Amino acid sequence: MPDTPANDAPFRVLVDCEFGEDVLVYQFTNLYGCTIGKGTRVGAFVEISSGVSVGERCKISSHSYICDGVAIGDGVFIGHGVVFVNDKYPRAVNDDGSLQTGQDWDLLATRIGDGASIGSGATILGGLTVGEGATVGAGAVVTRDVAPGTVVAGSPARLLERSRRFPRGVVPAA
Repeated sequence: MPDTPANDAPFRVLVDCEFGEDVLVYQFTNLYGCTIGKGTRVGAFVEISSGVSVGERCKISSHSYICDGVAIGDGVFIGHGVVFVNDKYPRAVNDDGSLQTGQDWDLLATRIGDGASIGSGATILGGLTVGEGATVGAGAVVTRDVAPGTVVAGSPARLLERSRRFPRGVVPAA
């Protein structure tokens, strides 16, 4: 895998990342220790933490935050301002007043299935799976798993319908 994206945007931080072919990363991004699959586009003002894997042919829209523990499948759309959470009980300090470190909490893994779509402004809590071909509505707060091929919206996110695009959660091959 190449160690730099295919474009030369200014004002971005790229530390220990792996990029597939034809990856574009726009300006004002911070990417740390992540893997980005071929053909993926990462918009401006996006931060992706270490340990994240993003599949092929994804679109990560501006102002989104993807934290450690998130694995995104192929062909996934992440809307503007989407936030992922990886800790069930976030705290700044321990009971003794010392600042917390990575050893003081449990990392919750989150999986986004192939062909899923996450609407702008959605918040995805940690330890969940959004299934293949599922759609998460704009502004939704996802507090439980989302079944493949379904549409959820609201706060907390609730089932609206089965997807018309992928009625059985099956995503066509590229």
